Amino acid sequence: MPDSTISNSPLPGLYIVATPIGNLGDISARAAAVLGRADLIAAEDTRVTAKLLSHLGLRVPMTPYHDHSDERTRAALISRMADEIVVLVSDAGTPLISDPGYKLVRDARAAGRHVTTLPGPCAAIAAITLSGLPSDRFLFAGFLPNKAKARADTIAEFAALRASLVFYESGPRLAAALAALAEGLGDREAAVAREISKLYEECVTGTLSELSARYADAPPKGEIVIVVAPPGEAAPEAADDATLAAALREAMADKPVAQAAKAVAKRFGLDRHDVYARALALKDAD
Repeated sequence: MPDSTISNSPLPGLYIVATPIGNLGDISARAAAVLGRADLIAAEDTRVTAKLLSHLGLRVPMTPYHDHSDERTRAALISRMADEIVVLVSDAGTPLISDPGYKLVRDARAAGRHVTTLPGPCAAIAAITLSGLPSDRFLFAGFLPNKAKARADTIAEFAALRASLVFYESGPRLAAALAALAEGLGDREAAVAREISKLYEECVTGTLSELSARYADAPPKGEIVIVVAPPGEAAPEAADDATLAAALREAMADKPVAQAAKAVAKRFGLDRHDVYARALALKDAD
């Protein structure tokens, strides 16, 4: 059985540590142990991480590491990883999930440093579990662009994807984002989850247009995740006998009878065996 805590002699290198997204009690024993053994914590915002360290009763040196950190900053961290434990944390949740870090991980691995991750809280995953929407296939898309044209173009890229879509959003932009999603994707079922694991956690479900109207005049506070259901199956076309016959003749022009019948049956939502019998009758008549 895997050890639930850090080794007594942890290797130097980079430790990617997930931290609570709300409730500080969600910190794992292993994550707390790694933070306590760290020589340096690279934090997205040292003020935010300081609150977590205070909760754990820890005092560990910290340095900022964020989107604007340059190559020299990364190089200095990677140098220290040669014989020290460097921990990477974001403000909340799993580092690199819509947060800075991938360049540090990439460069540390290229330099031959030991790199490992301590899994834990992630707002995107938590929101999917709360939403009640299909979770067998999903795409995490981070934050949508702020400008309307860029946002619409981005949404259009996802319109045909048969998967639930997960976005991060801020309160002031929420209603506009939901309206744009409704326009670009159709009025699908969706969920808005916020303040996950905190006192005022909520997950509100409805169609995209309903949710947009709900938040239009009352932007919510807190960290927000939008989950959008996959596109529904298109309704089959209606077909009378003449339409069915025409469709079968067109399909049989370049397909074997069985394949043509299968395609036409799917198009019109009809029983494949009945359509196959109709196709054979047409072929014999022709």
